[in-house]
Order: sequence, then structure tokens, then C-alpha cells
Amino acid sequence: MDLVWRGPLGPDWGHDMNAPPLEKLGDETANWLNGLGLDVRDETPWLEALTHGSVQGSNHNSAQLLKDYQRLEFLGDRVLGLSVADWLYGEGDAPEGKLSQRLNALVSGATCARIARKIELPAHLRLGKQAREDGGTNSDNILGDVMEALIGACFIEHGFETARDFIYRVWADELAGKAGEAKHPKSALQEWAAGNRHRAPQYEVIERSGPDHASRFTVQVSVHNVGQAQATAASKSEAEKQAAKVFMEQFA
Repeated sequence: MDLVWRGPLGPDWGHDMNAPPLEKLGDETANWLNGLGLDVRDETPWLEALTHGSVQGSNHNSAQLLKDYQRLEFLGDRVLGLSVADWLYGEGDAPEGKLSQRLNALVSGATCARIARKIELPAHLRLGKQAREDGGTNSDNILGDVMEALIGACFIEHGFETARDFIYRVWADELAGKAGEAKHPKSALQEWAAGNRHRAPQYEVIERSGPDHASRFTVQVSVHNVGQAQATAASKSEAEKQAAKVFMEQFA
């Protein structure tokens, strides 16, 4: 009889118990996860969360192939966003625009990577030889994604409340800080675009008028597949700043 682990999202996350044995976490990684309060029971989601796609290309034993972290990252990203949004909503009566600005800063890839380093995640990454030699253990993109994948694995094992409490615990300093507050509009827009998986904002001077000593610049900022906004000011930099502010008010 095939025994399949069935978690909250069904059997797709488990494995056939009659198949050749999968790799193990190892005592060091299991102890590290347990030390973070993650209470490893089934190793499968945790192995996936820590495995980069480059491992498949460097492992020639097909019986040992593992899923990489991408699906769990997708899940963890949503759990993280909801948890932080809930925390921000309960902290006061800030308007939607301010809440969005704080949220985008707190769940950004850079913040996730910073948390990953704080909890010493790089030592437990499962990377292929080339990815490791290319500096994968210090890549913000990889560390941020794996941090979200760990949250996804925690959700699979223990449900939303435990995953949310883990986030609040390891994000405590970030939540107590000023991330996303009083940020320059261009920086806020950049973080919003990155946090929502959009391309970087593009700025373009579409009109310049007036004499040299009193020029007026009209700048348009656009984000692919989202929209665009314009503003006019006495300098290019000020017009870009105002255009970013208008964009955030309209779309963020």
C-alpha cells in the first residue's frame, strides 16, 4: 500500500513511502529548525524549502531528486503578506496608502534576505556546486525566496497561526522599526514595484518648457502592466519625485 503524507494542501506535498529513500535534513539543520521553534515532523516540506533548483542539475541519482523551493516560496509569500498586513492593520488607524508603503517595505526581498541572514539560514541552503561557487549563499534573491519558502513549509506543517507567530517573532525588530515610513517617493515606488513582482519604474522627461533660468520639467513615470503618472516641477529630480508620489497615490 502506498502511504502518502497528507497535509493541508493534499497529497502533492508528500512522497511514496515505497520509493527509494529521499535525502535527509541532517541533524545540524533539523536542530537549527527546531531551535527556531519550527518543530520539524515531516522532513519533506523543509527539504524542499531549503533546496535550490541548481541541486537537480548537480545530482545524478534520480532517486534522490527533490522539488526546489519555488512552490513553497509562492505560498510563503502570501502567508507573509497576510500576516504583516494583519499586524499593521491592528497597530493603528493609518490610511491605506501608508499601510501599503509599510507593508511593501516589510515584505520586500531585501527585508526577507536580511531576516534570513539574521537567523543564519545561509549555512543550511542546499545549492548545486556552480550556484554555490557563484555566491548563491549570499544572494539577496535566493535568501529572500528561501525565507518565504520556510514560511510556506511552516504553514504546511503547522497551519496559519503557527506560521504567523513565527513571522512576528523573527520580524520583531523590523515591525518595531520605521521601515517604509517617511520614505522618499521614488524609493517607496521602487520598493512597491519590487515587492509586487513588477519591473522597475521608468522615468521619462516628456516636456521641457520656459527659459533656461525658469525651466519647467514634465516627467512621466511608468510601471509595466500597471500604469503611469505625470508631474511638472522646476527641476527634473523634483518632477520625478512628484510623479512617483502621484503614481503611489493612484496605484499602490
